[in-house]
Amino acid sequence: MRQLLPFIALCCGAITPIAQADIEYSGTATIEQRYFLQDPLFPEQQRAQTSVTLLPEVFMSWNDGYDSLTFKPFVRADQYDSERTHADIRELMWLHASDSYELRAGIGKVFWGQAESVHLVDVINQTDSVERVDGEEKLGQPMLSASYLMESGAVSVYVLPYFRERTFAGAEGRLRPIVPISNDNAVYESEDEQSNLDYALRWQQTLGDWEVGLSYFDGTNREPQLIVEGGLETNDLVLRPYYEQMQQVGADLLWVNGAVLYKFEAVHRKSNTQSFVAAVAGLEYTSVGIFDSVYDIGWLAEYQYDERDASFFVPAQNDLMVGVRWIWNDPDSTEVLVGYVQDLDDMETYSAFVEASSRMTDNWKWTLNGYFFSTQSQSDPYFFVRRDDHIEINVEYFF
Repeated sequence: MRQLLPFIALCCGAITPIAQADIEYSGTATIEQRYFLQDPLFPEQQRAQTSVTLLPEVFMSWNDGYDSLTFKPFVRADQYDSERTHADIRELMWLHASDSYELRAGIGKVFWGQAESVHLVDVINQTDSVERVDGEEKLGQPMLSASYLMESGAVSVYVLPYFRERTFAGAEGRLRPIVPISNDNAVYESEDEQSNLDYALRWQQTLGDWEVGLSYFDGTNREPQLIVEGGLETNDLVLRPYYEQMQQVGADLLWVNGAVLYKFEAVHRKSNTQSFVAAVAGLEYTSVGIFDSVYDIGWLAEYQYDERDASFFVPAQNDLMVGVRWIWNDPDSTEVLVGYVQDLDDMETYSAFVEASSRMTDNWKWTLNGYFFSTQSQSDPYFFVRRDDHIEINVEYFF
């Protein structure tokens, strides 16, 4: 990494000697224990699953802080699922910042959106789906970006020269469809395959109590379709991901009205195979110091709409999410979030989740995540994971 820094400094015109760069080291190491509440559908799967992760971070800054380099490699080793044992560069990003613009180059993460239950407009990074079922974990995305800061808002341009394929659980892993999804030999609409040049634009602005974002993306769809290959007779049935080209226009809004946050996201996506609209809208009301205590309680409700038919990647077409966020306001930053999602077209189809975390010491933290699914319909995406209710217990060490 020290060998990369002179080249980066030369490219951005920084002449500060490397010896004067400020360097910081940190990171986390985690032991995770998954426990599934039901016996698996397949004999090669297990009810308990242990894994360990390492996420170190190196941060360098120079040129009086106008230039910086962040490096975050990630690795997980899983007890059973060979596909969940993987490594990734979450971030290797050079940033040059000034009063009116920012330039970035390397591998990084970009998050767009406001909603709690679904992030429709968030299309830059690929989902690392072997990490967590909620889709919050993302793979690092190679990119070049420039942001110009004005009184009328910030305009950002992204050039994405390389595509990251989605990760999927292996045959030994849980939370997969009946037919495993291949992690090899994906199919692409673009002749350039993973080297297709994607780009995106975004404008965002704060207008009083409003936060407004408008975005456009043109490139490879991060959400694949699945192609069935092989046959039952030859016992080689497999699902292959197919990544098509798409164009997406998105909008996200946040309105802060006292103790209430109103949230909205909507997209229109078009490709050669489909054109649809999807949206999520809701609110979060926070009761501060409830019953004269130190606790804050947040009440959440969001409605999810999607014109597409149900698929393995699109579980919500007409759904309602309600939840409660309990903030302890203690020195350990204890917080609990409980949510329930009901399919309004089929009252027997629902899911629920719980997320809790707290620090034990300055260097140790525990988290608990639970995910639960129920459906009687074989056409519903939750039918494939109906016996994959599970709890994840993590113990994290910060260094």
